[in-house]
Amino acid sequence: MKRPQAQVAVLQAADAQEDRRIDDVAADADLKPEAATRAAFELEADGLVSVAEETLEHYELTDEGDQYVRESLPEQDLYEAAIDAGAADGPVQMGQAIGASGLEGGAVDIALSNYARKAYGEIDSGEITANPDADPGSDPEMLALEAVADGRVEDADADALDQLERRGLLNVREETVRSVQLTDDGVTALMEGVEAAETVDQLTPELLTSGEWEDVAFTEYNVEADAEDVSHGKEHILRQTANRVKDTLVGMGFSEMEGPHADAQFWINDCLFMPQDHPARTHWDQFALEEPEEIGELPEDLVERVRSAHKEGVGPDGEGYHSPWTEDIARGMDLRGHTTSLSMRYLSGHQVGELDPPERYFSVEKVYRNDTLDPTHLLEFFQIEGWVMAEDLSVRDLMGTFTEFYEQFGITDLEFKPHYNPYTEPSFELFGTHPETGEVVEVGNSGIFRDEVLTPLGVDCDVMAWGLSLERLLMLMYGFEDIRDVHGTLCDLELLRETEVMR
Repeated sequence: MKRPQAQVAVLQAADAQEDRRIDDVAADADLKPEAATRAAFELEADGLVSVAEETLEHYELTDEGDQYVRESLPEQDLYEAAIDAGAADGPVQMGQAIGASGLEGGAVDIALSNYARKAYGEIDSGEITANPDADPGSDPEMLALEAVADGRVEDADADALDQLERRGLLNVREETVRSVQLTDDGVTALMEGVEAAETVDQLTPELLTSGEWEDVAFTEYNVEADAEDVSHGKEHILRQTANRVKDTLVGMGFSEMEGPHADAQFWINDCLFMPQDHPARTHWDQFALEEPEEIGELPEDLVERVRSAHKEGVGPDGEGYHSPWTEDIARGMDLRGHTTSLSMRYLSGHQVGELDPPERYFSVEKVYRNDTLDPTHLLEFFQIEGWVMAEDLSVRDLMGTFTEFYEQFGITDLEFKPHYNPYTEPSFELFGTHPETGEVVEVGNSGIFRDEVLTPLGVDCDVMAWGLSLERLLMLMYGFEDIRDVHGTLCDLELLRETEVMR
């Protein structure tokens, strides 16, 4: 029997009594592992060997994971500090507990995002409590970290290992190990004698011009052989969905807005008729900038009209807020908590000049809020901002716009609930049903701008507006239950690679 040289070498290196790993067979046969694997599959197809495979997982701590093994997890430090501060007996100020814990920078965010998840306590409205029954010394994730560090990964909890991988504290590498063993037919073939046949694996110009190609035996090409799995870069699913949203809104007749991520509170809040003592304007909800601390210039006439709306109201029945309003606060620079700051710039004519109705504008941009991290909240996320300027708009126009928009993404079960906003009246929130959990998820907020917003801007017709969450749209489309799996430092890279984009 004549076989290609690589197959003969694999047959002679294989064993009839036990499985031998391909790497060992390749070394004995003086072949590259890829060539030995290809030859083994070809021999298996002819019944001369059997090929078995298993997947092995190798665990390795990242630098951050190694640091926590030597010290402790941030959430453990926060719990101990909260206990010392008396949070087991009642709520204490979160800043007090964080300061006592010694945590700084990103470690604070990590501790806050995992504290409640592990039932160490609750965090709400700037206060923290501690569960006296919690046992951070038996934290499954810390025990799993220690097990990996000691080479005892089999002792670690599987769920804890998965969580550590999501947190970026652990790298998991999968290895497919193949083994070969001679079959009875393979043994018989060796006993009868197997010779190496002269084969050619590449058709060259020399073979063609000389005519030798007619006399040589070509190596068979196995199209079913496994190829190396190469992970390549691609556009993030969130960005793909954002671009699809943009295409959809452009198709509905909208134009896109652009503007600064860091802006004056004047554009972010004051033009929206948000009182300067509103809780949402504190550092608990927004990120203030130290440099620059305030904006350079604001349009003086618009500042005066906005100040008047806050202090005195608009129209003969206007009341205003009767609360302090100063231009110093309005000049303060923040990271925008919503992209409605862009809407204010455009509606006022400050960004692109005066607009005449009808007009439709949108943006799909990042916003920043000092929220507690959980499956549906992040410190930064994408907001789908939009507004329509026209005469005689109503809530039915607004609902119809949402129905048309969401139907483009396969979402037909929208629900609407009346809501209060300082800047719109009437106002309502939008909800959709999560396809996996069946839970009702808030996806946005909307309404028709009040006169106190539009009159200072110089707009004398109706404007309906909304702010929708791109990430929650993604959750409804794909069934993701935790937005941190697809966005942020804890994202699941394998999930991102495997998820197919819906069109």
